Parts: sequence; structure tokens; C-alpha cells
Amino acid sequence: MKMLLFKMEIIDVLNNNYKIKISNDIEDTLIEFNPYKKELNFIDNNTLAYCLKDNEYQLRKMLHNKRIDTYYVGFNVKLVLRWNKDVAAFNDRSKIVVLDKRNNDNHSYVINEDKYEAKIYKIFSDACYFENKKYGGFAFIIEDLEGNYKLHTEKVREIGSSQAELIAVIKAIELLKDIEKIRIVTDSQYVRKGLTEWIPCWKLNDFRTINGESVKNIENWLHFDNVCNGKYIEFQWIKGHSNHFENSLCDMYARDAAETPSPDT
Repeated sequence: MKMLLFKMEIIDVLNNNYKIKISNDIEDTLIEFNPYKKELNFIDNNTLAYCLKDNEYQLRKMLHNKRIDTYYVGFNVKLVLRWNKDVAAFNDRSKIVVLDKRNNDNHSYVINEDKYEAKIYKIFSDACYFENKKYGGFAFIIEDLEGNYKLHTEKVREIGSSQAELIAVIKAIELLKDIEKIRIVTDSQYVRKGLTEWIPCWKLNDFRTINGESVKNIENWLHFDNVCNGKYIEFQWIKGHSNHFENSLCDMYARDAAETPSPDT
């Protein structure tokens, strides 16, 4: 999927309507956005403006998600859009998102469940975190091609459930370093979207968010990206606490790991 890199700069404001200049190596175009009313207007009608209109959903989502306090004259950041991204398909949680990093490629796309690989190693994972206790746990199950299960659990401290689940998936993939095709079955959109949608953009915009801030947990994201090199990975999202057998097992074992006393306590 082709990635489009732009520079975005807020150059003026009047009555909460922020005039924003967006540019690439060829030309500039102006848009106007009101973060309170969520209104977007295209001021110019040049080639770049038409390009942005073709990818308007992505642009609107970024502007909508941008914090109010980061709207000020002089703000600038690199903006990355995916050309002709099928947003509806990527947001359809019933579909499987594929990341193919074989042959030095980094290609992501969406498939229906009836198109996925029939014979593939599977990773099931879940995590929990008790904010008041500042600890949690994660568990993952690896299912091989013969249907055999291998369970791993671990207690974690002060990292939160999303990070715990990310680390769980990283460790599971590390155990499958010689396996090319893997399916990750998870209830975490953080894990699913992080590798297939966010990391490719972060690599182009110096790991900055739309608010101009550094992406959190860069080391773990880069590690995740690195261990997936050379692999074909399917991401299957399932709803948490929906009686999915392996997910329920991982949830139970993650909680058990969290409550297990550490050797030094």
C-alpha cells in the first residue's frame, strides 16, 4: 500500500477556524478546520487538494483525534496517509488483517475468514493489569499444526494491560522464530492496529503522533516490528470475555500469573 508523506503546519486562526497548510515536495494546499465543530473545508482546488479529498476519511480522523490544546499557530508535524486505503475493511473487526513482511516487503491488506491460511501456527494471548496494585500478568498459548498447545505465563509490573499484551505477543513470536506463517488471535486492537497500521506511518514521521508528541513505548514497537521480519502474519480480532475458548484460558492464566507472589516478595 502506497504511503503519502506531507508536512502539516497551522498558519492562522480566526473564530476557532484553523487555517492549515499541507505540503509535499511539489506543492502546497490550504484547508480550514474547526476542532470544536469538527468542520473541515478545502480552500484550494489544486492537485494536492484533490489527493487529500480522495483520502478525506483518514485526514478527518487525524484532525478529529488531535487534542484541542495542540491547535495553535506554528504547530507543525509530518502527516502520513495511506493512498486509497480501504478504511471500512480495515475497521471491520470480523475480517482478518494480513501483514506480509516476506521478501523485504511490508504489505498489509484485509481478507475474509474463508481466505485465511488453513494450516498455520496460532498465537492466542491476553493480559490483565490491576491499576491499584501496580502489577498484572499475561498469558499466551501457541497452537502448532497438529493442534498441540504450549502455554506461557508471566507476571508484570507497572506497564499496563496493553503493553503487557504487546510483550506477550512479542515473546510468542520469538519462540516461533523459525516459523514463517503465524496467526495472532487477540482481543487487543492495540496489538492489531499497531503493527499493521501505526508502525508504517510512525517510521515515516519520526515516530510522532498527530499531537506532535513522541510515540510511547517505541522500543517495544520496534522490537515487535523486528521480530515479524520475514513472516506472514494474520491478525484475527475476537471480542474479549465472549466465551472464546483459548482467549478465556489466556485471561484466566493471566490473572493467575498476576496474583502469583513474586520470588522476591
